[in-house]
Amino acid sequence: MTAVFGDQPPPVGVEEEYFLTAVGSRTVADGASRISPQATAVLGDRFSGELMECQVEAKTPPCFTVEQVHGHLTAMRDAVARAAGAHGLRIHASGTPVLGVLGSARLRDDPRYLAAHATFRARTEGAVISATHVHVQVPGREEAVLVGNHLRPWLPTLVALSANSPFWAERDTGYASWRTMAAHALPVFGPPPYFSSLDHYDQVAAGLREAEAVVDEGMLFWDVRPCTHLPTVEIRVMDAVADAEVVAVLAVLIRAMVVTALARVSKGDTGPELPEPVLSTAYWRAARDGLRGHGVDTVGGRLLPVHELVTQLVRDVRPVLTEYGEFERVCRTLRRWCRQGGGATVQRAAFGRRGDLRDVVDALTADTIGAATGYGTPPADTQTPDPVVRQPIATTESR
Repeated sequence: MTAVFGDQPPPVGVEEEYFLTAVGSRTVADGASRISPQATAVLGDRFSGELMECQVEAKTPPCFTVEQVHGHLTAMRDAVARAAGAHGLRIHASGTPVLGVLGSARLRDDPRYLAAHATFRARTEGAVISATHVHVQVPGREEAVLVGNHLRPWLPTLVALSANSPFWAERDTGYASWRTMAAHALPVFGPPPYFSSLDHYDQVAAGLREAEAVVDEGMLFWDVRPCTHLPTVEIRVMDAVADAEVVAVLAVLIRAMVVTALARVSKGDTGPELPEPVLSTAYWRAARDGLRGHGVDTVGGRLLPVHELVTQLVRDVRPVLTEYGEFERVCRTLRRWCRQGGGATVQRAAFGRRGDLRDVVDALTADTIGAATGYGTPPADTQTPDPVVRQPIATTESR
């Protein structure tokens, strides 16, 4: 598998978006411009603002091991949290804001984002969402496009694994990933179409620019796309996730997916052409139910427990994970995450203790910056047996 890249795995990088919140009220709060000088002093160009003043973004450098990814995630979270704390703010990773009036969110004073607002107008209010993006190095743009075809069947499973946005406008939406639903309100979000070639991709992209559906190529916000400024394929489907260990494991899992896809592309396989209604339905089920429910097998068309879809995914990329020495860690972390029910379940558990959304923000903040508050595991009195995850993720003992 590594022959495409030489003697080592392709580098992987992670971009995370965080919400800023006021210490007292726990509501989302403007402050990206204020904390930027301090955060940039530590992280350099690996820190930036986002669409709204209540959001910021931080990036890892290219990493080769899961340990490197995890180490950079925790270090950059600490740097951003310290910069925010100096201004009476805190950070947390969640797909949507938990507390705060969305209509009051202030757009960042950036020409590109102002142009986006002029194009999408009130719809930009629905874009007050935060995500985890993973970049994996690929040989070129053609490979990035064709890799996307192979990843499309698994994108709903990544939605379920990362689902961490049950609350929106200070209420429980009934969804595990409301961010997924909110994002699809804009014209170029969600799974990319099937592309037969790079030329096909460029033709579609040119048509969207001509229709003024995007401000620039960087706003082709498909969940898999060639990066505009790096030799990578970018996977953008996941919510911002508070648990850094889970983010690190998802990053190397995605790298294994990309490497597996590249091997198939190198043999002339351009990927399956999935029916769009099946894929969109799979997204909806994943966003609604997260890890606690059933999902759509996009190739077979069956409804399966989500843990079985996760097991199928891990089994598909097991040779790459094993070659890179990451298989056991990925299985261990995903098994724990599936049993907990993912981020949406632990957010609801935090709310269920007292019925106070401030507790959700506190729990997310603690887990994002690594405080030992026990957020990662709900208290014993909130845990219930989950028949959906009664079987473990496939390991060396269960092949």
